[in-house]
Amino acid sequence: MDKTPPSNSSPLDHPPQPFADGLPALSGPHFAVPTAGDLAGARPFAHAPRFLLLYGSLRERSFSRFLAYEAARLLEAMGGEVRIYHAHGLPLPDDATADHPKVRDLRALSVWSEGQVWVSPERHGAMTGVMKAQIDWLPLSEGSVRPTQGRTLAVMQVSGGSQSFNAVNGLRVLGRWMRMITIPNQSSVPMAYREFDEAGRMRPGPLYDRVVDVCEELVKFTLLTRARADYLVDRYSERKEREPERLRAVAADIGFGTRPA
Repeated sequence: MDKTPPSNSSPLDHPPQPFADGLPALSGPHFAVPTAGDLAGARPFAHAPRFLLLYGSLRERSFSRFLAYEAARLLEAMGGEVRIYHAHGLPLPDDATADHPKVRDLRALSVWSEGQVWVSPERHGAMTGVMKAQIDWLPLSEGSVRPTQGRTLAVMQVSGGSQSFNAVNGLRVLGRWMRMITIPNQSSVPMAYREFDEAGRMRPGPLYDRVVDVCEELVKFTLLTRARADYLVDRYSERKEREPERLRAVAADIGFGTRPA
């Protein structure tokens, strides 16, 4: 077996740096170099951080609702302003129009929020349909407004059996898709029927401590990013797409606005 180390003179493994051959594919007018000064220039918000909580079960004794309420209490104790959306009466996606009152309420709360908590039971190895329906009713954009982009997100789940992370993993995928800043920490509560008392309060223990950790981290990330969210999610590709010339070129490519000869 040849154990000769690769040559340091290989042009493929060790190109000369810094690169001096330019960026021919780059649009210079839309290229921006991120700087610490751009982040430091944001004026801090004075109002309490705003959190929207969604949960994924409509059962009378819903452990995902109980867990959402525990998170709400903690977020309020940490100085946050909290709204909890109740999905009772929310139609299935595409089974109603966006002017349905429950849909309007959900979207308005998402726009109001600066951070969100999504709590779902795990059902058949995934989040519930109730949870997914709420997220599906939130558009990536509505006119010039993006109801989720740049907002922080914490994900949690409950399950009836042993600990699993299928639901929170799925929620993370959706958080990324919705352009949210999903915090690293998360909570998964196994055998949830053992962790909540008859009044729906979570019992003391390591699982509760993890919920405290998640809420604390969410508040920190929200305070850190909310005044800078517009800058953090400002993208080179989207700056290009907003140019009138670019919009006209796309319209021409798809034949929009043209008349047959």
